[in-house]
Amino acid sequence: MDRDEMRDRTKKFALRIVRLASTPPASRVGDVLGRQILKSGTSIAANHAEALRASSKRRFISILEISSREAAETLYWLELLTQSGTIKAELLTELTDECSQLVAILTATGRTAKRNK
Repeated sequence: MDRDEMRDRTKKFALRIVRLASTPPASRVGDVLGRQILKSGTSIAANHAEALRASSKRRFISILEISSREAAETLYWLELLTQSGTIKAELLTELTDECSQLVAILTATGRTAKRNK
């Protein structure tokens, strides 16, 4: 997968998260979980885009690691949304799978970049 494809993929994921964040029930739990997933889920693409514009390899790796951590955090919030019964698990299956794939891709890219320093 090239840089443009990954940039587009993370952006599409962010847009799906934006739509998801408006679906939790209007409750304190729904509000908190919605805000948390909105922050971490949209920051994956923003940090990835910033990493692509990094001025050095070291900066690229550093920002890419942030994107990877945000993806892992988003996966956590997705799990919490389903396990708490806030949103039905079957509604989040594809999104959770995509998030797991993003975690794997970003982590592998970071490892490769470190190895090729």
